[in-house]
Amino acid sequence: MDGPRSDVGRWGGSPWQPATPSPEPEPEPEPDRRSRRSGRSFWARCCSCCSCRNADEDWERDYDHDGGRGSSAGGRRPGSRGSASRGSGARRPPSRGGGVNAAGDGTVREGMLVVTGVDLLSARSDHNRQEHHTDEFEYDNLIVRRGQPFHIVLFLSRPYESSDRIVLELFIGNNPEVGKGTHVIIPVGKGGSGGWKAQVTKASGQNLNLRVHTSPNSIIGKFEFTVRTRTDAGEFQLPFDPHNEIYILFNPWCPDDIVYVDHEGWRQEYVLNETGRIYYGTEAQIGERTWNYGQFDHGVLDACLYILDRRGMPYGSRGDPVSVSRVISAMVNSLDDNGVLIGNWSGDYSRGTNPSAWVGSVEILLSYLRTGSSVPYGQCWVFAGVTTTVLRCLGLATRTVTNFNSAHDTDTSLTMDIYFDENMKPLEHLNHDSVWNFHVWNDCWMKRPDLPSGFDGWQVVDATPQETSSGIFCCGPCSVQSIKNGLVYMKYDTPFIFAEVNSDKVYWQRQDDGSFKIVYVEEKAIGTLIVTKGLGSNMREDVTSIYKHPEGSDAERKAVETAAAHGSKPNVYSMRDSAEDVAVQVEAQDAVTGQDLTVCVALSNRGSSQRTVKLHLYLSVTFYTGVSGPVFKENKKEVVLAPGASERVVMPVAYKEYRPHLVDQGAMLLNVSGHVKESGQVLAKQHTFRLRTPDLSLTLLGAAVVGQECEVQIVFKNPLPVTLTNVVFRLEGPGLQRPKILNVGDIGGNETVTLRQTFVPVRPGPRQLIASLDSPQLSQVHGVIQVDVAPASGGRGISDGGGDSHSGENIPMASRGGA
Repeated sequence: MDGPRSDVGRWGGSPWQPATPSPEPEPEPEPDRRSRRSGRSFWARCCSCCSCRNADEDWERDYDHDGGRGSSAGGRRPGSRGSASRGSGARRPPSRGGGVNAAGDGTVREGMLVVTGVDLLSARSDHNRQEHHTDEFEYDNLIVRRGQPFHIVLFLSRPYESSDRIVLELFIGNNPEVGKGTHVIIPVGKGGSGGWKAQVTKASGQNLNLRVHTSPNSIIGKFEFTVRTRTDAGEFQLPFDPHNEIYILFNPWCPDDIVYVDHEGWRQEYVLNETGRIYYGTEAQIGERTWNYGQFDHGVLDACLYILDRRGMPYGSRGDPVSVSRVISAMVNSLDDNGVLIGNWSGDYSRGTNPSAWVGSVEILLSYLRTGSSVPYGQCWVFAGVTTTVLRCLGLATRTVTNFNSAHDTDTSLTMDIYFDENMKPLEHLNHDSVWNFHVWNDCWMKRPDLPSGFDGWQVVDATPQETSSGIFCCGPCSVQSIKNGLVYMKYDTPFIFAEVNSDKVYWQRQDDGSFKIVYVEEKAIGTLIVTKGLGSNMREDVTSIYKHPEGSDAERKAVETAAAHGSKPNVYSMRDSAEDVAVQVEAQDAVTGQDLTVCVALSNRGSSQRTVKLHLYLSVTFYTGVSGPVFKENKKEVVLAPGASERVVMPVAYKEYRPHLVDQGAMLLNVSGHVKESGQVLAKQHTFRLRTPDLSLTLLGAAVVGQECEVQIVFKNPLPVTLTNVVFRLEGPGLQRPKILNVGDIGGNETVTLRQTFVPVRPGPRQLIASLDSPQLSQVHGVIQVDVAPASGGRGISDGGGDSHSGENIPMASRGGA
């Protein structure tokens, strides 16, 4: 990664200014093939192996049923720009209407084999959708996973004869080409190329049953489908029908697909699970929130494919999960390419949605699909939640991962450098590196044929725009194995991610001559805990060991020093001093928003001589990104420690002292510094803690049945002695409720409110209904309830009604109560 971060409003500068609204997007927008940042294409800068691709090349040959060249002009793709393929294009079917013969005049001659219709067996209850694990998608189209057969039925004008020649054809993109995989030709009864083939399984009267095999390397996306027949009497082509469009996705169930996952539990969790847990806070005070990924909600799949279109990704590259995941990491943020989400870390969200208020990805993705405009606002867990939705929807096993004490290395030193003056007071104007309390990214599973052996498996993808990669704000995919072993020369973006999880925190003190000297190296301060949601449960799973060797082990030290040797300060470890016999430890306290708190620092003398410590405590509020505000309280004390003795230094902090300074996440940073008079040892420690917020209490009032109205009760108590203004609730759940916004007005200090909402489940099975509360005075308040939905009477498992999205609805409170 290279170059400083430059987006507007991230660190509290000028707030984001809304761009001119984009027009309604066309169903298939013309790809933006040139980057806004330079004259080179996105692919030339993002991926060197794609730099020679020409996304504008037209396909060169038409298919002739005798195996030679054809000469017919390309047909228009419904909904696409332009009226015909440029140059010599694939002969495509017209939209609906009658079929066409070889002469193109629509005449049907006696003896021709006419396809009167086709049944793709695409219903959610049909065998195809269930076998391909796509029956949860709220679509009526056929959705299949590549490398796995599916079944269709052709309806013919007469019984099928062995001499009849039938060809299935699939088209994707504006200018399909056989050579690029965007025009697929599948002769029935003959072996196709690249794994494509179609076989007759049953011929009964005028019905012909076929089993169709797709290539495990197929392009993913939405394909047009048609059928051609040829007999001695002539040729017939089935007209295009939008109902016959076929979606093809990656297939983690297929051993020949490079995204294959050999664990059914992993596939159930990382591909099919529609909800998850995202962790935040600090290592000592871990918070968790439920997130609605909603990858099967109607419209989400189209939104995911639209993201690839907006980037101008060549269709021929869309079968490569390495390229697809890299594009998604670039497009989920809005920088460079007007992607999905606008990042904002300023604390001013008046022109959009507070990132803490989102409870899922569906509203965000559908808004982007509907308007074509970037959605305000997101922070790391929102970027990661949306990325999980997109990649799971497309068929990649993906999980949301939280790294506590995550470093942001701005100078490629692969160390976190913190500078102090002669009195050990932080020099904030020099402290460009930062340590985020937590940072959330994604792991996705795939083979890496572009890397040497040994780097398959989990790959990091990070859509939060921090630093540029090849001039673009994207990150990954990066092999977790390369991170673990400090192999920072492996692509993509390994140096930056390694520093996030396994760099050391280096404390520099300014000397009398103006130079800086290392006074302390904190080796266990970065990447202290890396977690994700556990398989099949809501328990937290510790995955630190797959990212790094045990702290302090020879392998871990070797990885760190190997990585640092490739950084901008390769000799940093030869500059350190090591005389240390006084230890400092900050004792964490479970603090609650709106209440007084106490900060405690413990000193211990591990030596055999008396030690005198001059201790300085500086307390400030901090964004979770490690950017802190001014010090609002400090304490200085001299402590005398006998050999082997310990002493605690306590600093009380009242609510009225910290209230005017509170920022997002309610986090605070304690800087501890000190000097040991007798030995000259310098003490340095940074400790972050957060103020907890209350949860929403959700109660289901009655049984939940598909297609029947159900009611939920939400209870909230304001923990603050001040009024919460302009309070907004959000409510949604996959298969239960489309995203719904509820405006409830003001809530008084320490007041309890209750509201009730109805929803209509549309899919049976175990579901989760998720809610959040947001106001200018309090955020990061959320709650969730498990809802077990019974099928509708009569066995109808899925409802077409209910679950409508509502925006900005004013809701009166059912009841209010005091403290």
